[in-house]
Amino acid sequence: MTYGYSALALLGFLSFSTGAYAQSPGDDPVTLDRIRVQATRLIGVGDFDTPASVHTVSLGDDGNGDAVDVSDALGSVPGLLARDRQNYAQDTQLSIRGFGARSTFGVRGVRLFSDGIPASMPDGQGQLSHFNVLGGERIEIMRGPFSALYGNSSGGVVQLWSAEGKEGDPWRVRATAGGDDAYTLGAQLRGAHGDLGYNLAASRFDTQGYRDHSAARRDSLNARFDFRIDPSRKLTLVLNHVDLPDADDPLGLTRAQYQADPRQAAAVATQFDTRKSVRQSQGGLTYEQQVGNAQTWRVMAYAGRRVVEQFLALPVAAQANPLNAGGVIDLASDYGGADLRWSWQGELASKPFELTAGADFDQQDQQRRGYENFIGTTLGVRGALRRNESNRVRNVDRFAQAWWRFAPRWSLLAGARHSEVEFTARDRYVAAGNPDDSGEVRFRETTPVAGLMFEPGEDLRFYVSAGRGFETPTFNELGYRADGGAGLAFDLQPAISRNVELGMKWRGEGDTRLEAALFRADTDDELAVVRNVGGRSSFRNVARARRQGLETSFETALSDQWRLQLAYTWLDATFRSAYLVCTGAGCTVPSTPVAAGSRIPGVARQQLFGRLQWRGSVWSAAAEGEGVGDVVVNDVASESAPGYFLLHLEAAREWKLPSGSLRAFARIDNALDHGYIGSVIVNEGNGRFYEPGPGRTFLVGAQWQWSR
Repeated sequence: MTYGYSALALLGFLSFSTGAYAQSPGDDPVTLDRIRVQATRLIGVGDFDTPASVHTVSLGDDGNGDAVDVSDALGSVPGLLARDRQNYAQDTQLSIRGFGARSTFGVRGVRLFSDGIPASMPDGQGQLSHFNVLGGERIEIMRGPFSALYGNSSGGVVQLWSAEGKEGDPWRVRATAGGDDAYTLGAQLRGAHGDLGYNLAASRFDTQGYRDHSAARRDSLNARFDFRIDPSRKLTLVLNHVDLPDADDPLGLTRAQYQADPRQAAAVATQFDTRKSVRQSQGGLTYEQQVGNAQTWRVMAYAGRRVVEQFLALPVAAQANPLNAGGVIDLASDYGGADLRWSWQGELASKPFELTAGADFDQQDQQRRGYENFIGTTLGVRGALRRNESNRVRNVDRFAQAWWRFAPRWSLLAGARHSEVEFTARDRYVAAGNPDDSGEVRFRETTPVAGLMFEPGEDLRFYVSAGRGFETPTFNELGYRADGGAGLAFDLQPAISRNVELGMKWRGEGDTRLEAALFRADTDDELAVVRNVGGRSSFRNVARARRQGLETSFETALSDQWRLQLAYTWLDATFRSAYLVCTGAGCTVPSTPVAAGSRIPGVARQQLFGRLQWRGSVWSAAAEGEGVGDVVVNDVASESAPGYFLLHLEAAREWKLPSGSLRAFARIDNALDHGYIGSVIVNEGNGRFYEPGPGRTFLVGAQWQWSR
């Protein structure tokens, strides 16, 4: 079934189905009016009155999934594509409006935060692996020009927030079991004693994996403590730990391998025992104080450590080059920072006015070592040292924004951020044929943004916004020069984007909501892969690019028991000027042309989401459909992954008991057992672009919740 026909089938199903339909693993996405949406950094202005695309996804305690991957909760957000790679060694693949689509591991181009603590490093590289879904209350997503107020690599912003414990909150334990010998076990303790609120969540996830050589285990702990010093002062402590030991990496497959057996691992994955271990611990402290009725101060400080060991399938022959850094990555990162923010609410020219100003500092110190992945004839072990360097990246940013209702139906939101990002590398491995590669580079950029909101009626808003954004290369992209020479690629420049958005928001009866946005982002000095040799990618500023499209979302309560959600995205992401790339083995001089108008790889032109949900007194059920269009997998567009449509079904039953409640649930993912490519590895040098998604998968679970 083609993507177009699948989309029509989904719309027809949602329109005429009388069957059951319930919740995705992250619960039903809704906008929460009772909670201040912090993505906008506005205190007295809700997201409905903000000239920006902002969504809030609720992570309730009645989800029907395993509560492991944050990607499961984000399917209903237009413009956002979160791909579950079925590869826990490489983390979720996340992009917003095409930004971040080229990332081969982790998340880049999108700023990530967990309870206000940055999950993206100063260079823009981030991870979702330590997001604790079980302990989360909501996820806030901002798209469009105002994301630039978060600094470097703000193609969008994703923030996970844990709930503040209140008196009477229930405790719960939760367990699931599913296909591929996957299970989860977790517990959440929430509540308050006097002025101290707490939210503790711990979980274990274990799976043998859908594909061969893809087993993984993840232990996660998140703790939040809120201390109300007095009515005007509050202190919040957040602690987080994640342990992912020896997650197997099946690597990507070629098209022929995928067609022969989508569950197989690449032969070199087992030959070199490719795997990754991650351990991360961090803590953050936030102090908020209200001064009178107008001023609010907020101070946040955090620190953490992340240790990564990864075994690659790098051929032994490639490591004969004295410049090669080896096939084992040993990376220890100490990071930390602080944020100071002041807000004032009052009047300007007798009209409501709000001003926020602040500064933040972030720093990451890396100790990066590389080793050969062999000893003699034994592969997949740590061998001789081939790389040893100390890297530091830090930013110092200042920002300000102001909101002003200058007329009864008009309001203005404007702001600017000045960022300084500095990279420093100290090479401690100097040998024959491998000179000292130390160096440093500093980038400075000011990113202004402004938006105008018009309110023709109480339930309708129109807005236009525009801004400037920038994206520096990450340390991974600086790591290898495009000409194959020694040293870091300090000639790379930040990609600069000009963003515009035109949108509308409407609220109707029955909690009905409709939002739509037209957007365009034009980028100069787009970063792209120009050379991939021996498992190493090199980047250059190659071209102008454009990402433009349409987003729309709709949700409504059809009755007291039925609810409908729809979301659609059309995105045209192309290079606007021609450039040259390397394609042949050993190529050091790019000679293969990429024509102007070529699609940016990894970006789907269309996305469609639909969900129909029914809730009874004790039973609930749901059906959910998602469609993703085809994507090209490399810059020269020699191959592509076809689009797909997936149908998911859920059902749950709850029993009310004197001391609490017991809830049992079941979910069928990919109920039609459709074969598809779940994600792609953009510009993979060996042609192993494809990461297959699983077939029909069953999950059952139970949750016991009680009050003390």
